[in-house]
Amino acid sequence: MTDKLTSEKRSRNMSRIKSKNTEPEIIIRKLIYRLGYRFRLHRKDLPGKPDIVFPSKKKVIFVHGCFWHQHPDKKCLDSRLPKSNKDYWAPKLQRNKDRDKQAKKNLTRLKWKYIVIWECETTKSETLKNKIHKFLASTHS
Repeated sequence: MTDKLTSEKRSRNMSRIKSKNTEPEIIIRKLIYRLGYRFRLHRKDLPGKPDIVFPSKKKVIFVHGCFWHQHPDKKCLDSRLPKSNKDYWAPKLQRNKDRDKQAKKNLTRLKWKYIVIWECETTKSETLKNKIHKFLASTHS
């Protein structure tokens, strides 16, 4: 499938994509708040600048966009590599994956626990609620 937008329009669209306070993040934050947990956002002093941080629990949540972080689930259609400009996208998205891997490794070394919630998971509210509650309620994640 080829891109239906001109390169100028595609560039303009891509430049407007936010990295913080995205819709999936907001959905997850509201859910966590309703579950009774309190948190901090985007702590710069932690590896990977996690989206949601629970300092007293030493736990973090990364909210990953399926495209930008290349969701490994083959059923997730949002993680497909664009067919146009592959020489640009393949290395760019690989760098994101490498950076994510390094951040998780560094968090583990610092004895922090983490989970990744993928953008496509935010549509399954009961499953998402259970996943978050299990992660936050456990002492040994």
